[in-house]
Amino acid sequence: MYYNIHTHTFSNNSEIVELVNQYPNEINTELPNFTAGIHPWYLNENTFLDDLTAIENTIQHPNFKAVGECGLDKRIETSIEIQKKILIPQLLLAEKYKKPVILHCVAAYQEIIEIKKELKLTIPMVIHGFSKNSQVAESLIKNGFYLSFGKYLLQNPELENVLKTIPLTQLFLETDMIDQTIFEVYSKAERVLNRNLEPIINENYNRVFNQ
Repeated sequence: MYYNIHTHTFSNNSEIVELVNQYPNEINTELPNFTAGIHPWYLNENTFLDDLTAIENTIQHPNFKAVGECGLDKRIETSIEIQKKILIPQLLLAEKYKKPVILHCVAAYQEIIEIKKELKLTIPMVIHGFSKNSQVAESLIKNGFYLSFGKYLLQNPELENVLKTIPLTQLFLETDMIDQTIFEVYSKAERVLNRNLEPIINENYNRVFNQ
């Protein structure tokens, strides 16, 4: 079985377990596996409480696998303080219901690490679409984060060396919004690491998402 821990489209392929990203105002509980969160690009302070309520109303559904994607992005106009105001209640909701979190993080890794420490979060937290260097990866790994690779692994040869430094117990793969399939992402990662990743990611998935 292949695991795609972050995608925006449902392929309905029986060989793949897909965590389909949804926004709070459009949650479809009939999807076999989904996540729901307030993305920093689309946060709205006026609808924030309604969005949070929608997440909490669905979070105990058996198909609800993680809160997210949510996170921090320093390359958008919305201030980081407002983003934190929207992110932190989602993290506390995940902690309350013992759900993992799928994180969107752009140029704010230190802030994410600090928030995890300050809130004393015990839930698994996955940085999706990881694209940074070994130093950033090491800092995240040391602080207990999982890293998910996808688009950038296929596009950036330098990321291959970063992938080689990741403990296999903290690794996930994804497609996000790319045209390539999860099979291609697995194939690339397996060539880089020279090993079969199916049993490893299967075990990681069951540990993190099937609690």
